[in-house]
Amino acid sequence: MSITAAADEIREEFSWLEDWEARYAHIIDLGKANPPLEAHERTEETRVRGCASQVWMVTDIADGKMKVRAESDAMIVSGLIALLIRLYSGATLEEITRFDAKALLDEIGVSGALTAQRSNGLASMLERIRSDAAAALS
Repeated sequence: MSITAAADEIREEFSWLEDWEARYAHIIDLGKANPPLEAHERTEETRVRGCASQVWMVTDIADGKMKVRAESDAMIVSGLIALLIRLYSGATLEEITRFDAKALLDEIGVSGALTAQRSNGLASMLERIRSDAAAALS
């Protein structure tokens, strides 16, 4: 699925959620469904720096597409990870480098409700995905 199609699905899904409490609860539910990484994948090399909570991210690239897998010890961050996985897993490297996920998260009312630390962590996760895609393209 393209990032644009995934973003449209997420927009539609969040359009039914009327306030931040509903969005927060939905994000936590998404995080609960996020599969954990294998124990050997939670290393210093896969840890995302800049996050207040512990976050580990693995990006696998094959045939010009990326698969993202990640885990956090915080429920809200796990939900944010689930959103990023829906957006980016299966997307082409070119799509990933061009897509502005921050704008989408602003649009659906997620970014503005995050603490500064969570916003920084989200930016770090986005940067990791984009930089892994850019590195694979070069």
